[in-house]
Amino acid sequence: MKLIINGDTKEFPQNATLKRVIEELNLDGKVMAAAVNMEIVKQNKWDSCVLKDMDKLELLDFVGGG
Repeated sequence: MKLIINGDTKEFPQNATLKRVIEELNLDGKVMAAAVNMEIVKQNKWDSCVLKDMDKLELLDFVGGG
């Protein structure tokens, strides 16, 4: 299936979870917030959040600065 992640289209296996996608992108431990189709998904739900073809994901990392 195709997923749109931060504006880029990528291929993943059918029924992949949000957690699996984050792990396959080597972002485990780096992503602080995630949204699927503009809906925030809490971190404790990433493993049960099954994605569908053409879902739009926003994976966010918080950066400090000043």
